[in-house]
Amino acid sequence: MRSSVPITGLLLLMLSACQPSIYNTPKTRAVSVKRLIPPQGMVYIPSGTFMYKMLNDDKAEQRKVSVSAFFIDKTEVTNKQYQAFVNWVADSVAITDYLHDDSFFMPATGATVGSAGKEQRLIDWSKVNKISPLWKKAPPEVKEKLAPMMTMINGVRVPNPELVVYRFYYIRMDGVKNNEYMMDTVSVYPHESVWSADFPNAQMTVMDANYFTNKIYEYNPVVGVTWKQARAYADWRGTQLRLMIRNNPNLRNFKLSFSLPTEAQWQFAAEAKLSPNDTTDHTVKTTVDKATGKEQLSLNFKQGEGSYASDGSTFTLPVTSYTPNAFGIYNMAGNVSEWTLDAYSPSSSQLVNDLNPALLYDATSKDAMLMRRKVVRGGSWKDNGEMLNTDTRSFDDQEAAHSYIGFRCVMAAFELTGEQVKTRKYTKK
Repeated sequence: MRSSVPITGLLLLMLSACQPSIYNTPKTRAVSVKRLIPPQGMVYIPSGTFMYKMLNDDKAEQRKVSVSAFFIDKTEVTNKQYQAFVNWVADSVAITDYLHDDSFFMPATGATVGSAGKEQRLIDWSKVNKISPLWKKAPPEVKEKLAPMMTMINGVRVPNPELVVYRFYYIRMDGVKNNEYMMDTVSVYPHESVWSADFPNAQMTVMDANYFTNKIYEYNPVVGVTWKQARAYADWRGTQLRLMIRNNPNLRNFKLSFSLPTEAQWQFAAEAKLSPNDTTDHTVKTTVDKATGKEQLSLNFKQGEGSYASDGSTFTLPVTSYTPNAFGIYNMAGNVSEWTLDAYSPSSSQLVNDLNPALLYDATSKDAMLMRRKVVRGGSWKDNGEMLNTDTRSFDDQEAAHSYIGFRCVMAAFELTGEQVKTRKYTKK
């Protein structure tokens, strides 16, 4: 007696056996944020919805928006971190424009790096870093060749700021998406005399001479940096990260870059709320002195007319001072105000999308001042308490530098799947 298998069943069996593995889709599992390792010095901010508030020109506007997940610096960028950028640029200029020494370069490989994929011959930083910065630590014969790029600032011989320039590429945003790559050349040395410039008829020469270069201030937020300089730093930081991971098979295919936070990202991170219905102010404004049992300020701001020091400092403080917010971020209110990526408009909330809102415009130096304005958030050591509110915004020219404006960086992050979306069995109700 012969057994038989229906032809349709046989065909289905054969088709099932022939299916490639791409159709064996795994189940969706919840991923804990505890398993995520953020970039050094950053924290993970989950996606969320919040009330996007803008208080300017005595008019309050708000709108519900959502932002996708991102990483943000725990602290404002420090003098020490920005000095690393300045020294890297100075060494690059020294090697390529003055030394012309092949021993400082890696063998030509045709490698492509940079924000616009431009082919470059790579400097061998493993050699340079041993004597970096070259203008300060290199042997006398090397320093002699670098003499033409040096100048005197505050009585110290340093690289000429006009020569220490960083070039990078970006896709220009001018209201029309045309995918046009632009190159910008930015002098990266901070404007050290901003203290005297911001406070005329005040004794500020000590701050001018010491704030950026003295080790006492190396963990204070860098100031005297324009919006364009801040964006150049973010581009450089992304380039350094991509070079670091290029030989890592698990990471090299990720397209990673840093930028300034959008105004929406900044506010979401500052408020540290996961629900738009949360109306609680989570900013830690005071703490209790254990010795006296009295409340003391935990924000760096101007307490009143002529009153700067009741918060523990007259000027800026180290970036990890006081208590971080619920996301683990320090000094989103006070210390220094911070550049954001957005162009300023009083009507921004009505112009931007409700998903990852951003108003971007890459103005040139020839544009009118109205078009060069960028949003500043957070309030600073010289501002009154009202400026510290997360919905208060101000603006400044993208090429202006001040003793009270710094910045921090962000990087886009991937969504982490939670319990809500994990694969489940169907159960009949």
